[in-house]
Amino acid sequence: MLTSAGTEIRDFIRRLVETIVDNPEGLSLNVIESGNMVVVELSAVKTEIGKIIGREGRMAQSLRVLLTALATKLGKKAVLQIIEK
Repeated sequence: MLTSAGTEIRDFIRRLVETIVDNPEGLSLNVIESGNMVVVELSAVKTEIGKIIGREGRMAQSLRVLLTALATKLGKKAVLQIIEK
């Protein structure tokens, strides 16, 4: 069961990533909350992973910075894991 912070983080990451990829239906997000920690597992097909990670990992790093900022605002710590389906 997700708290309101977990739900807000999940929705935020979904909105961001859906604008990056060509096929948003191929995305799946799994949010795991444990106390103060939130782990966001983002999985996508191989063709979309490159867009999510970006050149030299810049897009993934930017997503992680934004995720950290939101999590800090909500009083949580967050980690983004990108997984290939």
